Amino acid sequence: MKQIKAAKRKTNFDPHAFLSTIGKGRDMVSFQKKTTIFAQGDSRDGLFFVRTGKVQLSVVSEDGREAVLGILGEGDFFGEGGLAGQPLRMSSATALTDCVLLHIERNAMVRAMSLEPKLSAMFVKYLLKRNIRYQDDLVDQLFNSSEKRLARVLLLMAQFGKEGVPEVSVPRLSQETLAEMVGTTRSRVSFFMNRFRKLGFINYRVGNNLHVHSSLLNVLLHDDGGMTVTPGAKNQTAHAKKCSEPPPEPGQTPDRDRASRPPLPGLERRREQTRHSVRA
Repeated sequence: MKQIKAAKRKTNFDPHAFLSTIGKGRDMVSFQKKTTIFAQGDSRDGLFFVRTGKVQLSVVSEDGREAVLGILGEGDFFGEGGLAGQPLRMSSATALTDCVLLHIERNAMVRAMSLEPKLSAMFVKYLLKRNIRYQDDLVDQLFNSSEKRLARVLLLMAQFGKEGVPEVSVPRLSQETLAEMVGTTRSRVSFFMNRFRKLGFINYRVGNNLHVHSSLLNVLLHDDGGMTVTPGAKNQTAHAKKCSEPPPEPGQTPDRDRASRPPLPGLERRREQTRHSVRA
């Protein structure tokens, strides 16, 4: 009888319900915009699951230079290093917007995954997808121009291919933050953001939100190092050609040379997948 009840409980287990409710070792916590969730070097005390809001992960080097690792949103995990034995936080987490997070203690997560295969499978799938994302980030840094890298960051934040709508509103980040994410200077980010705005790819119509249009995808799909166009905009090409790209930083490869390098195997296939996901 006990075995039947245990089997029934396991069959009925819902990982999404587990991650949206409180319980032993699980607490729902709220953070206001710009609040530090944890800092680099803090002792680990479990992991977090984003219920609502946006979270920024960043690291600081010994000489004070900061790099943004990513912007997380609803359905993302972070701070899970303790599950692999990390004693200290390797990055800092900051609330970009008002956030509601589920905090799960390490022992509670380990126990739940050992008892519930569905939760374990969901968590492993998430980690694999994030690992693929990091590989794509590396390809992006090695082969793409600053313009394409910025476009990719904005499209990823807007989660195009998932929403199925032509325009998505995302939290408006400072140009310094975008520069850290792209791996370039603030002046170059400012240059390209102004270009995207003039071409209708983005706009700042509502308060602190940035509207990203799906036509920004054309920047990624354009194969040469030149300017991109919005479908149906006849005069934008001429205007764009008049805009000169800011010079690269000393010691950096010029963007046009980076963009002309051959893509890695499989990159063209991923481009086609991106085209279909946006058109769907």
